Amino acid sequence: MIFSVYMNEWLYGADGYYASYRPIGKKGDFYTAVSTSKFFGGTIANHIIKRLDEGFLRTDSLICEIGAHHGYLLADIIEFVHTLRPQLLQTLRFGIVERFEHLRNAQTSYFNESFGNAVVLEHYSDLSELSEQSTFFIANEIFDAFGCELFYKGKIARVENDEIIFDIDDPEISVLAEKYQQDRGEIALGYESFAEAMNRASKRFEFMTFDYGELNARSDFSIRVYQNHQVFPLFDEALNLHEAFGKTDITYDVNFSHVKAAYEIHGIICAQYATQLVALVEMGILDLLAMLKEHAGDEIYTQELEKVKVLITPSLMGERFKMIRFVKE
Repeated sequence: MIFSVYMNEWLYGADGYYASYRPIGKKGDFYTAVSTSKFFGGTIANHIIKRLDEGFLRTDSLICEIGAHHGYLLADIIEFVHTLRPQLLQTLRFGIVERFEHLRNAQTSYFNESFGNAVVLEHYSDLSELSEQSTFFIANEIFDAFGCELFYKGKIARVENDEIIFDIDDPEISVLAEKYQQDRGEIALGYESFAEAMNRASKRFEFMTFDYGELNARSDFSIRVYQNHQVFPLFDEALNLHEAFGKTDITYDVNFSHVKAAYEIHGIICAQYATQLVALVEMGILDLLAMLKEHAGDEIYTQELEKVKVLITPSLMGERFKMIRFVKE
């Protein structure tokens, strides 16, 4: 089968990696910004409030996370909205777009435990179910989980007997490869349809997402497997594809130029592209830490500061991860 189908089955098939609940963080295969510090979501909440104050978002907007896993990020956003502007919980709506029923159930349980009747969580299995006036979309590490084709010198890959073979001509992929000046690497599929679905989902929105990657395509393969916080390049001879399939996370660096182009087709403006360090500082993460120090004392402040350092230190997540933000007026 061609590689994009193989990857989709690896991640989302009946026996795929995301077909059952997978822990993230110390007990999982990898860390994310969400599992590192609640101040990641808190900073996004601070930004949402700013956009409300500026009049871009309405007070009855839907705050919607896409691909929320357990729901921790949206819950952190709600927690900080309550701390910073509690009256907004009476007007804002909160929802998650999640294709898997078992994850929707886990998210519902977590929100019931966290907020009781104070927050009503709306669930959607697909963006096509939305028809909103004003929305703030948020996603963390979503584009690196889209299926991709592996491209090498004019050919795309297929997988046969757990072996990757480059021998298929695909004119459409070749056009994309030429557009992004790639003679090898990953070429993502689905960015265009995702942007189109979001465009239809809301008359006005802001979409913010964080992921690892660069504004331009890499000149080599970045695709890799994560297992127990170890990284294995897909073409590593030590990696057994048969054993890794469906039991590990498979991912690759995002070409943000491709993401940007997918949205600009619909006239949706790329408002900002920045490192995670720059984005979080500009959105006020240090101000939130200062507030914590004032109200909670030095010990708790120091604990949270150490977590935030992982998010913003250049050699850790600060430079490796990027934020891109789109606005539809």
